[in-house]
Amino acid sequence: MAEQPESIKAFVKLGEFLGDFCRFTKGNNEIKGDQVTWFHKLEAVVDRATSHNGWFTEANILFAFEQWSNALQADNLQKWLDRYDIQNSSPLTVAIIMAGNIPLVGFHDFLSVLVTGNRALVKLSSNDRLLIPFLAEYLVSVAPLLSDRISFSDEILTDYDVVIATGSNNTARYFEYYFGKKPNIIRRNRNSVAIIQGDETPETLSLLGEDIFLYYGLGCRSVSKIFVPHGFDFDRLYKAIYPINPIIHENKYANNYDYNKAVYLMSEFKFLDNGFLLLKEDDGYASPIATLFYEYYETWESLETTLTRDADKIQCIVSSKPRPGHIAFGESQKPALWDYADGVDTVEFLLKTSLKN
Repeated sequence: MAEQPESIKAFVKLGEFLGDFCRFTKGNNEIKGDQVTWFHKLEAVVDRATSHNGWFTEANILFAFEQWSNALQADNLQKWLDRYDIQNSSPLTVAIIMAGNIPLVGFHDFLSVLVTGNRALVKLSSNDRLLIPFLAEYLVSVAPLLSDRISFSDEILTDYDVVIATGSNNTARYFEYYFGKKPNIIRRNRNSVAIIQGDETPETLSLLGEDIFLYYGLGCRSVSKIFVPHGFDFDRLYKAIYPINPIIHENKYANNYDYNKAVYLMSEFKFLDNGFLLLKEDDGYASPIATLFYEYYETWESLETTLTRDADKIQCIVSSKPRPGHIAFGESQKPALWDYADGVDTVEFLLKTSLKN
């Protein structure tokens, strides 16, 4: 498609802008001119976003910006898109129903729709309704041709060809009922797990702390459960992640910690506590905020059986000695463009659907 290169260039510019903005917030005043105007506008948006949603701290928003700045480099975009024949696609209107659990969680779908030459009709989550519209505004300023291919709606969505919807297991049933007659990707609850083998160094275990605590554990790529060998000394983990302890002074996190601790005490559940993270033995995957589930495993083979059985509940598997399909400690919140949610290739889905229309 004729405008496709311009779309990609616009996202490269956006990546550069986000990286420059992060440096600007850290005191880099070398950037002048029109960019500074955009930076001040984005500062105001970030300030409003943090006020609107207490989970969206400035640090978490800037972390999301930095990750997207890295992902949107020209070589990454080329490596990602070279595997597809995008030229053969015909434009579709894609309804994107976004979640709002972490900043910019729906941006990959937005990107995928636009780089495949389609039109994005976006229904934002009430929890994240400020950041993506601003980024869309910047994209249009760089590539005005995108103005006719991006729209946002608070109303019931109509006049669309395809649906990409992300939500909970409950909302997924609603999505299937209303959107099941259209080509769709409907995502449900997933959580991420980590495998501890017992011989990790304190430095390695400290990296796991990032996978657990980034975004307060609210992301599907956040580690909500660990598998440990029998006899594992949990004090080793607690000591390794202790530098993250100031998180307990943040009100929303502290309220969840206090609430869950009270529930466990009243229910007489056994749990471990270091003052800012509760550890509870549980065969579930979706642990509450400020709680990390753990489960013992006997052998690597038995663990693989468990993980295979529960694959539809798991987003990422993090381990200190990565195997195929596993991610290293500290990397769960740094996905590449080709790391698709639920393993469903969004770009391939869009291209195949466009060929059928």
